[in-house]
Amino acid sequence: MQSKVVTLAINGRQHQVALTPNRTLLAVLRELGYTDVKNGCEKGDCGACAVLLNGKAVNSCLVLAWQADGAEIVTDAGLGTMDHPDPLQEAFADTGAAQCGYCSPGMIISAKALLDQNPHPSEDEIREAISGNLCRCTGYGQIVQAVQIAAERTSAAVSQGSAVRGGNR
Repeated sequence: MQSKVVTLAINGRQHQVALTPNRTLLAVLRELGYTDVKNGCEKGDCGACAVLLNGKAVNSCLVLAWQADGAEIVTDAGLGTMDHPDPLQEAFADTGAAQCGYCSPGMIISAKALLDQNPHPSEDEIREAISGNLCRCTGYGQIVQAVQIAAERTSAAVSQGSAVRGGNR
């Protein structure tokens, strides 16, 4: 098979990659060192490989890498750092939602896509948003709680930012 050079923008970094048309985004991400994207089932059933592709949560095992040419890809590691974690990452740690940690990156990505679209989701909406992610450790209660806490923290931070900005006018 003939290879094609594509540009992948991953967590704000540009990568030029030569690949054959049958390479999945999951395989390419792992080869590039993005090991937070987990290789679970390779069938789209478990959600461990979820990434944001132009803001939408997708299973990277079901996306051919060339389809992501020029797109913005964000993995769990691209959401925050150890010093400045994303509110979801922090809430997962605070609630014990990341027990073994294998599903956590994909679960956080699915939750992030939800909160970006709906900053105040109901429990049912959270459960629906993460329904494509399998977890064998937690029973999902702590995960749902973590998403609720992250939504509250994000909402509070936005409100405080608005109050501060409003007071400076």
